Amino acid sequence: MNAQAKAQETLPAVPGRVRPFEKTQQPTPLLLKTLLGRDLAPSREEFDGVVGALWVGDPEMDALVDWMMEYGAREARAKFETAINEGLSAVEDCPEPLRAFIRKVEKRPAWVNFDLINEGARFIHSIGMTAPYVLRDLALMGGYLLSGFNQSLVLTGALNKGASQRVAETGKWWVDCTEIDGLKRFGPGFRSTLHVRMVHSLVRRNLNRREDWDASEWGMPLSQVDMVATYLGFCVVMLGGLRKLGVPVTPRESKAVMHLWKYASWLMGVEERWLVDTERQGIVLLQHTLMTQSRPDETTRELGKALADEPLERHFSHLEGIQRRLAYEKHLSMSSYFLDKEKMAQLGLPASTLPWYPVATLVPRFVGHVSQRYNPVLRRRQERRGRRDQLEVLNQMFGEAEQGIIRPDSKHPGHV
Repeated sequence: MNAQAKAQETLPAVPGRVRPFEKTQQPTPLLLKTLLGRDLAPSREEFDGVVGALWVGDPEMDALVDWMMEYGAREARAKFETAINEGLSAVEDCPEPLRAFIRKVEKRPAWVNFDLINEGARFIHSIGMTAPYVLRDLALMGGYLLSGFNQSLVLTGALNKGASQRVAETGKWWVDCTEIDGLKRFGPGFRSTLHVRMVHSLVRRNLNRREDWDASEWGMPLSQVDMVATYLGFCVVMLGGLRKLGVPVTPRESKAVMHLWKYASWLMGVEERWLVDTERQGIVLLQHTLMTQSRPDETTRELGKALADEPLERHFSHLEGIQRRLAYEKHLSMSSYFLDKEKMAQLGLPASTLPWYPVATLVPRFVGHVSQRYNPVLRRRQERRGRRDQLEVLNQMFGEAEQGIIRPDSKHPGHV
């Protein structure tokens, strides 16, 4: 019997982190309801579906990891890495469980449109550093206010110890996924995503066996709900944050970004029932995942402080001390722009911080993006410059270290 079946057999149907159904039934403001075409509040069926997903991990990858442990973890993992990086033909005497898994992910769904995915990638290139600011200072920092999501991060030490390395590794995966053709077979995003998916499954397996993992409170480690909330952070939250920073987003650009992350998340093991096509659908689904999250606690401050201090460890070619401090202040001001004083305090951040940087750059950013929208030459130049800026900040985070994706050491739950 696998870990998921055991959990459902011996533990309560509803983990303690879930908000009662009655408290999710808040009325939706009329304007928002009109824009969304429905209430934000979940139906009873939707509520039960999300709650049930707290007990679901990644069944296909989890089964493969179970096989890996029986086969011999190190050898099986080496075969897995060869299969995703070089193909099944490169795996000598490829075992059938591995062959079946790789063939499944190689057979992409009929709905995948790589032209649309590449449109999304080019748009992400064009917004330059605005995307990392939103993802880091709104999606990631704001996500720490949801303590139900924090538990696996704290127990792995992923973002409270060595935050700089972990944020850099996530940034590398994001860059890989947003390369042109990056999600095609043998593209960097395809390969990186399957590597991360395997590590997540190893972490899930490890945490689910630890005494300090309270399943009755938190459900399954790295559950489908947690993966869905993360997926929507990269698209729905990012798009909303871009608009607030003065970047106009067309319906076509929104559709392209949503499609890119829909496929990336399918590769990551998110079940198709949770994958959405439009930003409106994503806003509703994100709201439904939030009802499973607990209020801020000590993990919120621990993770928030670690992330806030990350820029102080970056690597610059000159005036390093000054540039580190400037980056630190810029990111704090961005968070203060997106989050109110109460949330800043809950994160352990200075509530008095002023949003000086986003306010000072709002109008120039808006004018710049509007002007290049109608000029193909300026648009292509902005895409090149924006991508260069994104890669530069990745270099600052890694410094001279190899730019890789989550290589767990012996103390990490994903290590074998």
